[in-house]
Amino acid sequence: MEGLELANRLVTEGPRSELEEQVAATRQRAVRDDPQPPPEPAEEEESAPAARAVAPADMIPTPPHFERRVVTMEVEELLGWINEQMLYGRHLGLRGNVERLRAEGHAKLAELRGLVEELAAEGAARGWLAPAGVYRFLGAHAEGSTLVLSENPAGREVQRWEFPRQSSRDRLCITDWVEPETAAGDSVALFVVTAGRKLREQAEAFKRDGEFLRSHALLALGLELAEAAAEWLHARIRQEWGLGSEEELTMGEIHRAHYRGLRVSFGYPACPSLEYQAGLFDLLAPSEIGVELTDGMMMDPEASVSALVFHHPQARYFAA
Repeated sequence: MEGLELANRLVTEGPRSELEEQVAATRQRAVRDDPQPPPEPAEEEESAPAARAVAPADMIPTPPHFERRVVTMEVEELLGWINEQMLYGRHLGLRGNVERLRAEGHAKLAELRGLVEELAAEGAARGWLAPAGVYRFLGAHAEGSTLVLSENPAGREVQRWEFPRQSSRDRLCITDWVEPETAAGDSVALFVVTAGRKLREQAEAFKRDGEFLRSHALLALGLELAEAAAEWLHARIRQEWGLGSEEELTMGEIHRAHYRGLRVSFGYPACPSLEYQAGLFDLLAPSEIGVELTDGMMMDPEASVSALVFHHPQARYFAA
């Protein structure tokens, strides 16, 4: 996603000059500072026990089911879940706060919104955009820094994933968000969502016809529609866990993750092992909704999101 913003800066005269100055300044600082390799960790830090860094959850919710579920979503509904600052600001190059620009009746924003709404309606009608998801609750418990997943809290083990623990700061590990085996049965959820498999094909068709803005806007819409689908399905998972009504949150609060729990994707700093995508795909079989896994453990189509969802109230993003 950052690549789209970088491309915009490279082809626009003013932002490109700013970028070149930033790169030159960064290079000069690197040469001047001549950073030394980080010191080896202290012996006592290396041998510190991998203890859980957070308190147990005050309440362990029980999922209503442990079966794999497939859901379809309406493009029109998901438009209300889109982070417009990301869509118009980062992907489509509009400068400024989108909410403020909309209140001011900004002409360029109105033009882009019209294009996006047109593409959304046409994409839904012609099948370029076909958002769908697959999700599943699983039993879960922690064995140190290993997350053990099972068919249900009392069922057969199906996956075992190892995660890094911080060597300093709060010494957090993703497994801190689930209970040990001796505690009451805990659970996590997995999901994959996509904006649709025909998206890239249509964007390429627009490009061949010289409709470069429509091509770029459709790809941007697809990426943010996939993120909106992830928000929508995450909200459904929280509701099925019984964690409160989403009516109490504004969309801005949802985009800022002001809810209980957390979702992370493999490749994040706290869960860097992309190879675990294979296990997630084994459990969810997202090929039914048109999502495949490449040899490099990336998703095809790219307008797709996979996630591991926790309910623990202290769960938060961190770098391991």
